[in-house]
Amino acid sequence: MTLAYGGAIEHLIDSLARLPGIGPKGAQRIAFHILGTTEQDAQDLADAILEVKAKVRFCDVCGNICESSPCPICSDPRRDHTVICVVEEPKDVMSIERTREFRGVYHVLGGAIDPMAGVGPADLSISELLERLRDGAVVEVILALDPNIEGEATTSYLARLLSPLGITVTRLASGLPVGGDLEYADEVTLGRALEGRRRM
Repeated sequence: MTLAYGGAIEHLIDSLARLPGIGPKGAQRIAFHILGTTEQDAQDLADAILEVKAKVRFCDVCGNICESSPCPICSDPRRDHTVICVVEEPKDVMSIERTREFRGVYHVLGGAIDPMAGVGPADLSISELLERLRDGAVVEVILALDPNIEGEATTSYLARLLSPLGITVTRLASGLPVGGDLEYADEVTLGRALEGRRRM
């Protein structure tokens, strides 16, 4: 990455720069932060990384991350197992859980359809979702995918795939964010906000 450093520090910076969302400057900042911490703090960080790799796995039912399968959400009898919320990644489960509004269960696809990146339907856990719907206990599937091109393509694909099964298929409402200005909203967002308007 840079000729100013060599050996261990350059290796650390290069390793950190390979993490998503961290560029060369961010990697350099983190590396120097680690250098400035105590040996115990550095060891705690290394141990936490190794512990996650050793203990964390994917739930055999929904695909969420957990330490024992089935995950706490799938094994919770108080959850509504007739409603499945389909998300792209485990981090999306945590986002929805923070709202404390959803009491159903989840299904993590492991990504979204993205032909440019070589990701097709067979690369996602769509067959596992269909298997969960086979017994007829599920009455609603909520598609909660990212509102980008890949998420929209995956949502459309799943809606077409699930519609013949006689299950109610819904998607998250979309529209204007709280605190946003109309002049900065794109046409698609404004259009969906108008379509999804509600009586006051």
